[in-house]
Amino acid sequence: MPSAAPIISGIQKLTLYETRARYFVVGNNHAETKYRVLKIDRTEPKDLVIIDDKHVYTQQEVRELLGRLDLGNRTKMGQKGSSGLSRAVSAFGIVGFVQFLEGYYIVLITKRRKMADIGGHAIYKIEDTSMIYIPNDSVRVTHPDEARYLRIFQNVDLSSNFYFSYSYDLSHSLQYNLTILTTPTEMLKTETATQTRQEGFDIFEDEELSNHGGSCVFGIRSEPYMKYVWNGELFKSVKDIIHRDWLLHIIHGFCGQSKLLIYGRPVYVTLMARRSSRFAGTRFLKRGANCEGDVANEVETEQIVHDASVMSFTAGSYSSYVQVRGSVPLYWSQDISTMMPKPPITLDQADPYAHVAAFHFDQMFQRFGSPIIILNLVKEREKRKHERILSDELVAAVRYLNQFVPPEHSIVYIPWDMAKYTKSKLCNVLDRLNVIAENVVKKTGFFVNRPDPYCGVIRPDEKWNELGGIVGPSGRLQTGVLRTNCVDCLDRTNTAQFMVGKCALAYQLFSLGFIDKPNLQFDTDAVRLFEELYEDHGDTLSLQYGGSQLVHRVKTYRKIAPWTQHSKDIMQTLSRYYSNAFSDADRQDSINLFLGVFHPVEGKPHLWELPTDFYLHHKNTMKLPQAKRR
Repeated sequence: MPSAAPIISGIQKLTLYETRARYFVVGNNHAETKYRVLKIDRTEPKDLVIIDDKHVYTQQEVRELLGRLDLGNRTKMGQKGSSGLSRAVSAFGIVGFVQFLEGYYIVLITKRRKMADIGGHAIYKIEDTSMIYIPNDSVRVTHPDEARYLRIFQNVDLSSNFYFSYSYDLSHSLQYNLTILTTPTEMLKTETATQTRQEGFDIFEDEELSNHGGSCVFGIRSEPYMKYVWNGELFKSVKDIIHRDWLLHIIHGFCGQSKLLIYGRPVYVTLMARRSSRFAGTRFLKRGANCEGDVANEVETEQIVHDASVMSFTAGSYSSYVQVRGSVPLYWSQDISTMMPKPPITLDQADPYAHVAAFHFDQMFQRFGSPIIILNLVKEREKRKHERILSDELVAAVRYLNQFVPPEHSIVYIPWDMAKYTKSKLCNVLDRLNVIAENVVKKTGFFVNRPDPYCGVIRPDEKWNELGGIVGPSGRLQTGVLRTNCVDCLDRTNTAQFMVGKCALAYQLFSLGFIDKPNLQFDTDAVRLFEELYEDHGDTLSLQYGGSQLVHRVKTYRKIAPWTQHSKDIMQTLSRYYSNAFSDADRQDSINLFLGVFHPVEGKPHLWELPTDFYLHHKNTMKLPQAKRR
């Protein structure tokens, strides 16, 4: 088996040095014992010329190299600019390289903050960045629209909920990462032999672990899941040129961690949300799905629970549960030009064979397996048909697709009009959600990296024995996932996800031996802490997509919210309406430019001249399909 601890920790600090003709980026590992150097040409006005010699330097060798560069670039004494090599900036990583209509920029992380720790791997939030123009002023070819593109690009605030880790893959779930960790070494050798021969050894390998039969070279570094990577396009031009230790993959969403004491034993509860970079955008401008099955406001939320007394992945106890939210996978939209708080829902294209939904659920089956469970919270009964339009189409699509899926793997559809139950005085919304949550977690199971506790044998629990997923000698695996949606996938969805998460949390704590029954009551420390995490999670995702914090919270549905909350809800509603009406278009342009959905080209219409971005996100409108879907 591979080693217990992931080994590769990447370049954690770097310094940018400049001369008139070159930038030199010197990166080092955390111990400052091994270094790499990038050379970036500044004499090319439009092209990006980067040289990575792939050589590993010691600290002494780097000092000597910088000394030689300084000496070789000095001009005659007494002249201006006699210093040959000057230090430009210190940073913690490279976000990527971007070009508009002039030359390239390099984007650097200049400030970071540690947000969480998983298995000894730090997760950081970007606090500040710096964009540096690469070509020298003497060769710069100016363009009148460059400054405007730069402003649009920088409108994506990288200091707002963007996260990275040097040694842990944030684009994948804990289950995936730890499954890779325990994959037999021979399989890993077969998969990466060619790459290893090309790259030689890795300078960030832990020397203490490198002698265990060669089984530690690969760590848990795997290919990231690019759907959740937000700077993939910014590295596209250089990823085949530079060593992979320079590549820092960034996710967007939420990350929070809280410590809990249960009978004196420390537990870390981590909540992480990964926002999809495909068909990304703002509330009314991105609805439904594109032609490839990517949906708007798609977020994968993972809750990780681990025993804080042991941090090692193999010696420690870790558990996780994953669920997903995302817009209804149909071609639909809402026209905000009507200036109505709730614009009418329009089905834009007929899709009788549910192509879009099929592509979407294909992706989910490939990532999570079965069962795929849909919890649809939109209104079922309305005086004037509005939200129900989506329900009717989604039901028809699921029914059609299930004809082609084996019965044991069919898509499970659960409709529940949450708004109707909220208005009823006879029904308790959270009690009903709790019943749904129990059924969902029983079907999917959850991940835990240790065998079932022995207390489950001597004191068998009926609920525990009915759990789904895959049970093995070394633990449990989650199979399948819950996909929750309302219309916006914000307020109702967040409360439903909290209730499912609360149910899963009880099973997780039970499996790790912290509680004696897989049940958690409201108003306990564990649930209060978890609710706070979910409120922060919901507020953050709501701001990113809807332009305001949550309007309806868990306390709203429990009907224990203070009377002052009503006025706050009204303010959030107004804030959301203002953002949607007046600032969402600019935010959408920024996201399209940042993610590389739009590339500025001389002689073609500018981003702000396009009447719509529909053709940018629906690629099948720009070409004829070559083959039919089978």
